Amino acid sequence: MGILSNTVSIYQYRVTGKPGNASWVQQCLEKNRFVPIDTTAEEDAAGWVSLDDHGSFDFMNENAFRRDPYYAFTLRRDQRKVPPAVLKGMVDRECSRWLAERPAISRMPYRRKAEIRENLHASLLARTLPIPSTCDVVWNAETGTAFVSSVSERVLDMVETEFSRTFEGLMLEPVHPMARAHRVLGKDQRLLLEKADQAPSKDVLLQIKRNRWIGWDFLLWLTYRSGKGATAYEVNQDGTLQKGERFMAYVHDKFVLVAEHEQGKRRSSITGVQREFAEAREALRDGKNIVDALIYLEKDPRSWKVSLKADIFAFGSYTCPVVQLERDEITDPFQERIAVFYERMSLVETGLQLFDSLFSTFMAERISSGWPAGLRNLNEWLVTP
Repeated sequence: MGILSNTVSIYQYRVTGKPGNASWVQQCLEKNRFVPIDTTAEEDAAGWVSLDDHGSFDFMNENAFRRDPYYAFTLRRDQRKVPPAVLKGMVDRECSRWLAERPAISRMPYRRKAEIRENLHASLLARTLPIPSTCDVVWNAETGTAFVSSVSERVLDMVETEFSRTFEGLMLEPVHPMARAHRVLGKDQRLLLEKADQAPSKDVLLQIKRNRWIGWDFLLWLTYRSGKGATAYEVNQDGTLQKGERFMAYVHDKFVLVAEHEQGKRRSSITGVQREFAEAREALRDGKNIVDALIYLEKDPRSWKVSLKADIFAFGSYTCPVVQLERDEITDPFQERIAVFYERMSLVETGLQLFDSLFSTFMAERISSGWPAGLRNLNEWLVTP
């Protein structure tokens, strides 16, 4: 699902380095645009295409990628794959035929079999249509943030690599839980956050691995507050909404919990409406951590929901208020797509403003001197019948 879909998975990055102007971005995209392999025997091709039309890879016109203050484009990858079972069957038949023609030879020579396999693979590959896959990238040049429409580790790795290769000197730095905490807290609070940081360096992988407590405690705290009926919050982050505006946030009907042991991980899922989160509380008492939960954000009359992956803060199945494309004889299709893009991005960023306000509220409490008392109340709630 693309970034313009009403439901999309999103991962956020910070663009590091010194980017050039729009002309520089245009040149980079044009140089690294997608090249079709339909009429070739190539197995794989990757490059940039238009966000609006994945069959278009012409960036000579800035309208193809520029939506001030955004740059928007799509990474397309085409792959040809020969079904292993089909190839094996054909190789076996060809080897049997080859041996039948040579009664004096009882066993197929390794090199000859490899040659047969290579020739058949090339023949099948030339007759196989490439299968496309796409991932959208929307880069806000004003804020230095980028949105990628996937939470797949494999896809994100590919986007990070292609982005750095395309825009020399720039990198996509993941907005993991600790990085997000730094973004939403004030200067004095960030000093306390540094003391709570359990990673020995700023290495991204270490930051994610050693600070998983942020996501775990956040979802635990939100579950507790939801169970107690404390669902009202105030906007405290910059964005389309005014600071001080009220909204609601809560978890409700989906949890994924994991317990880690020497023998490995034990995973369980809870879905459906629960009475006072009884099943989730039991799992938490058993030492499990909530690693994924469906969070609801409501700002009358609109609502958002997101399946938060706690370890890395990936936003799975992020659902925003519906944006519909107008289709009539009067509306210019291109201008309507532009309007839909801006409305869609406004909704995406508004939902994230609400999430960041919620997360900031938690982090301010989590690093404060009042957290031990709050944790005692939380633990009492867990064991209350």
